[in-house]
Order: sequence, then C-alpha cells, then structure tokens
Amino acid sequence: MIQTDAFDLKMLAALQDDGRLTNQQLAELVGLSASQCSRRRMRLEEEKVIAGYHADLSAEALGFNLVAFIQITLATHSPDNSKKFRALVNRVDEIQEAYSLTGDADYVLKVALRDLKGLSDLVNNVLMPHQSVAHVRSSVVLDRLKETTKLPLSR
Repeated sequence: MIQTDAFDLKMLAALQDDGRLTNQQLAELVGLSASQCSRRRMRLEEEKVIAGYHADLSAEALGFNLVAFIQITLATHSPDNSKKFRALVNRVDEIQEAYSLTGDADYVLKVALRDLKGLSDLVNNVLMPHQSVAHVRSSVVLDRLKETTKLPLSR
C-alpha cells in the first residue's frame, strides 16, 4: 500500500467521478497547481494506484439486458483443473467478473447477456460440457440496487 495524502485522495475521488478531467480541471477541484497535479497523477499511475482509464458503456443501450451470477463447483480440486477453468473464464467474453470463493461453490461468475437464450447457451454449451466443471447454478438478476466501481476513499 502506498502513502497517500489528502490531495491524492481528493484527486482520486475526482477521477473516479470523471476520468477525463484535464490536469487543469483536476487542479482547480483539489486546490493545487496544474503542474503539481500532473506530477501526482503520473506518480499514482506509475505506482498502479490508477490502474487505467476506460469508457463506461451502457449494457442496456447495447442490448445486454440480462445479468446473471453463476456458481461453479469444480469436478476435481487440483491445480491443473483450476488452471483449465481459469483459461475457460478468460476465453468467454460474456463473463465480466470471476471470483474464487470459500463455501459451497468454488467460483462465482458475473455474466452480461442479451437474453435467457444467451444464458442457456452459456450454461449448457460452454460451462457444463467443460471437463473442469461438475455443477453449475445460475441466478438471474431481477433488479440492480447498486452498482459502482468507486472505492470508499475517505480517511
């Protein structure tokens, strides 16, 4: 963990809201000169605190109307089987997030799909037939109560 001060945290909070801010705009928001802001931003990027910049796309506007969470139990718990499953996860674009878990399931996947047929295809034609997978259980999201990528930066 790197050392951050109040200016760094203000900058990071502002960039979480709008990653397209110029150094001048950012400086005005946090009370620094543009050159100080630029140096701090470069340091935060070099230290990988700022991991990157991206466009936040609207899934619904692009026809991805279904979000589901899929719990996976592996067929065997070996390093080789886990490696095969991780390779599968990285090949499937519909999988947005994947987590290794404690508890009943070995993994949980967050997927974005166009419709229920897409979910059926993913489960029945991609996940279930894969040699690393023993059990699949899916849950369709009915309503999104909160969605954010923002970290709670207050000290």
